[in-house]
Amino acid sequence: MKTSAEKLADLERRAELGGGEDRLARHREAGKMTARERVDALFDPGTFEELDKLVTHRCLDFGMQDQLVPGDGVVSGHGKVDGRQVYAFAQDFTVFGGSLSETNAAKICKVMDLAMRMGAPIVGLNDSGGARIQEGVMSLGGYADIFLRNTLASGVVPQISAIMGPCAGGAVYSPAITDFNIMVKGTSYMFVTGPDVIKTVTHEDVTKEDLGGAMTHNQKSGVAHFAVENDRECLALIRELLGFLPANNLDDAPRVATEDPADREDASLDTLVPASPYQPYDMLDLIHTIADDGYFLEVHRHYAANIIVGFARMGGRSVGIVANQPAHLAGTLDIDASVKGARFVRFCDAFNIPLVTIEDVPGFLPGTVQEFGGIIRHGAKLLYAFAEATVPKVTVITRKAYGGAYCVMASKHIRTDFNYAWPMAEIAVMGPEGAVNILYRRELDGSPDAAARRAEKTSEFREAFANPYVAASRGFIDEVIRPRQTRRKIISALEGCSAKRASNPPKKHGNIPL
Repeated sequence: MKTSAEKLADLERRAELGGGEDRLARHREAGKMTARERVDALFDPGTFEELDKLVTHRCLDFGMQDQLVPGDGVVSGHGKVDGRQVYAFAQDFTVFGGSLSETNAAKICKVMDLAMRMGAPIVGLNDSGGARIQEGVMSLGGYADIFLRNTLASGVVPQISAIMGPCAGGAVYSPAITDFNIMVKGTSYMFVTGPDVIKTVTHEDVTKEDLGGAMTHNQKSGVAHFAVENDRECLALIRELLGFLPANNLDDAPRVATEDPADREDASLDTLVPASPYQPYDMLDLIHTIADDGYFLEVHRHYAANIIVGFARMGGRSVGIVANQPAHLAGTLDIDASVKGARFVRFCDAFNIPLVTIEDVPGFLPGTVQEFGGIIRHGAKLLYAFAEATVPKVTVITRKAYGGAYCVMASKHIRTDFNYAWPMAEIAVMGPEGAVNILYRRELDGSPDAAARRAEKTSEFREAFANPYVAASRGFIDEVIRPRQTRRKIISALEGCSAKRASNPPKKHGNIPL
């Protein structure tokens, strides 16, 4: 007869073994860490407190009553990440393929409910074959219970999902609701229907990797925000990302001491923008130059490269940066860039993270593909997000700010607090060449010296309108600054906004053009 202490020790040992030594070994051989190893790597050493370690499923069908594993395929609990409270769950693929059961889902829901009550982030480490078929609708109900909590937690506490193995069928919708998705190259995939079903229904041949691998969702679909090489890099990235974020929507992100002077100026910025308005440059050079210690955590790096989003610190404070990228599609706004930017802006606004917008945009990308795809509706998402945001907002126009894209990119007209422009900035309805072709079409058509006169009119238009001074004279630009002053001006503006109080009209919620 075992003593109570021996019985407890036996149950805990069985829980920690998961699917058994053989399955754990095969899991590691596949290049994956076990669920418990992942939890240990995520949290500060010795801080993780496990919950529901002895929970087992209640299924009595298909011989399941004889297959009881304490923990039931998910490790859940809370601990500290850099000394801050975080809640997490890690699916264990060695136990029934990490499949979701009624009790398994209840464990996940419990930590999500606790995180909401305590105002702490939620991290989900996903590695599951999907719903537990033996439990039927009870498993499906478990998914719906999780989706509800993801939705209620949205904008209240940060939610980060790591896809560290399979994630298919209904399971994909929980990560899709969360704020950030990280995928591991080579070992993770996401899809609603797998390759076999697709082949049966549409006769398309596609591999799991091409259909739903890490780079597919980072480059093509935009479902994932980061792609990493292995599990350990994934967990380190989660820790880094959490460092930029507040614990909840009532807190501010942690401030970090820095020795990088707030008034630092860099003369290289004075020559960053080429003399020719048609020549590209890399906006990342500007971002790295003005950020504390030159560090920038780019989000969605592989998707819609014509817009850059990510986190940096300026004066020790977390900021969200949104910037056009002249080195890709000339920095135009298209459907994908608009959606990418809008979601990031709304995240920052939900969690009190100031927004720094760096603008060099010649307009929206033209073409039937964009128009038929709904660029009007999708572009309106970015406009809506910036207009709705009440966090401190600072905009710097480095070169082009044309047409409706000027309005959309956090212009003064949609409640941006401080708007700056570099001396070479061009703020106008459109570029000089396009304007001249419209304004002087009849005069120039058929003229024997049309080319020379067009060049003359273009120069006149550029001198009169393609500069920041008309906008500055109207108060749409607060100050025209030297490029080298950019870091100092932004940090000063953010300090000036430190006590900002702004709100939107009372309403249940707005109707963003989805």
